[in-house]
Amino acid sequence: MTNKEEIIKLRKLSQQYAYTSIQMHEAIGREAEMSGTDHKYLGFLLQKGQMTAGDFAKLTGLTTGAVTGLIDRFEAKKLVKRQFDKTDRRKIVVVPNTEKIKKIFEPLYKDFQDNTDKLMGSFSTEELKTLESYFLKALQLMNDTTSNLKKN
Repeated sequence: MTNKEEIIKLRKLSQQYAYTSIQMHEAIGREAEMSGTDHKYLGFLLQKGQMTAGDFAKLTGLTTGAVTGLIDRFEAKKLVKRQFDKTDRRKIVVVPNTEKIKKIFEPLYKDFQDNTDKLMGSFSTEELKTLESYFLKALQLMNDTTSNLKKN
């Protein structure tokens, strides 16, 4: 197999990984009684912490109207609360209920995370460094693509 064929094979595996990830997150979202997309957006709040609704819109790439709907759905489930910004009451700060979110999602992810740790543990230190390098460079490519598309 030529280098070009190997690259195409890996690109197709990467695409399959992305599609399978979407399917898994949809299944997890359904178990949590929300869409897979909503549960992944909730992950932004877990990862980044509280932020203004405007910052949440910028981070997700959603319109402010879509973010309002998203926050409404989260608030109805008591997963977030809205607070006025202390320095500018025109701004709304979205505050995640981290305890409740973790209580819902940790059981749904436990086996997957444990098995991912086992899988990663099966690689040598050198292989792990190669994987890390790939992920860091792939993330940069995706971030660059996202930034370039936002400019258009």
